[in-house]
Amino acid sequence: MSFTPEPIAGPDAPLRAALRYGVIGLGVLVVLAVGLGAAISGMSGVWGALLGAAIGGGFILTTAAVVLFGAKLPPTTAGLVMLVSWVGKMLVALVVVGILNQFDFYDRVVLFLTVVGALVIVLGAETYGVLRQKVPYVTTTDTEASDTRE
Repeated sequence: MSFTPEPIAGPDAPLRAALRYGVIGLGVLVVLAVGLGAAISGMSGVWGALLGAAIGGGFILTTAAVVLFGAKLPPTTAGLVMLVSWVGKMLVALVVVGILNQFDFYDRVVLFLTVVGALVIVLGAETYGVLRQKVPYVTTTDTEASDTRE
């Protein structure tokens, strides 16, 4: 009888951590951006910050979620899912920006700065989440591999 310990975290633990830290980073950004937007531009700054966080944060977090979903698929299917999600996100972003361009209830500068902040902060938080995870791996030498063949 041999004992094989169960891993503490599964192989998708870094991706789940990236998504978790990305959501936390986006939450912190929303609070800061709404506060600064309200102080700078009033209610239009609040709307700009909320829209910017939704556009930028949603764009990046969708990528992390799709990668987490695609990790369980065969490589070619995962690649197709990633490509389709990227094209879909681009189309949605263009449609949202096109629709928002018709309105003036939000501050465009706050929106732009919040989108850029969301991209930087969420990507940084996701990177931190991935790097913080300890994923065990095992390497064998050639002598160990040949001993198991005998």
